[in-house]
Amino acid sequence: MEETWRQMLRLKMTGMRTAVRITGARRIWTRAGAGFLAMSLLTVAAMQGRAQSTSSSTTDTTTPPRPLSSGKIGPIAPVTYDNKYEIFGGLNFMNFQAGQNLPKRMNLGGGEILGTYWLPGGHWFSQLGVGADYRIDAGTTPVFANGGVTPPSLNGTGINNRPLVYLNTFMLGAQYRGPKNQYVAVNYHAYGGVSHGTFNYSLKNVDPLYLPTVGLYSNRTKPIAALGGSIDFNRSKNLAIRLSPDLILEHFGTETREFFAISGGVIYRIGKQK
Repeated sequence: MEETWRQMLRLKMTGMRTAVRITGARRIWTRAGAGFLAMSLLTVAAMQGRAQSTSSSTTDTTTPPRPLSSGKIGPIAPVTYDNKYEIFGGLNFMNFQAGQNLPKRMNLGGGEILGTYWLPGGHWFSQLGVGADYRIDAGTTPVFANGGVTPPSLNGTGINNRPLVYLNTFMLGAQYRGPKNQYVAVNYHAYGGVSHGTFNYSLKNVDPLYLPTVGLYSNRTKPIAALGGSIDFNRSKNLAIRLSPDLILEHFGTETREFFAISGGVIYRIGKQK
């Protein structure tokens, strides 16, 4: 009887151990399953996030970026040529003849300032501008040896060989804007006005009656005109580099004579047509 109870107790203890083992195993597998499920969910979430990121990046590369015109750094504004005013300033070169009968021409160098007001309106009328032009040029000119009767005050000074001459020129006229695009524009112009020539600058101490003997004009103000065009290389919407050649017509002597001039400088566009 006692032996029977011992066997029954031994079997019960064995069953409890087996149950404990099974229960522990179940707990371990349950925890492992929960952990695996959690890792699976995290992995799926990460893959979905990566897929969305890849999809958005692909969309960004295929879709053109929006312009940054509202930011501090943005694309250059297009050149529209809808400005109301233009101001040009630059250097000028011109050849000239300081006397009616001088055998050689001279070269003048100086500066030019041009202001243009573009007329409002549509079609071709808006391409027409009114300009005011001022130029100052100076240079030295060869003169006659005067047949040996050069004024004594000039002997040995060398001044009589190349005296200084300068012109002050003011003109008004029209400018027409021709072919143009984002990078360059071509303009045509015609100006007319007067030019005052100072021919005795180096001979102020000499009697003006001697000026004709060396071939120079006397100081005078005479009509002058400039016919030509310009080409503007756009740096931005409002700023451009201009090169402008001209045919100069002047009447300082007894006949109209033609000369060549060219200027180069910077043009700045301001204002806007309504």
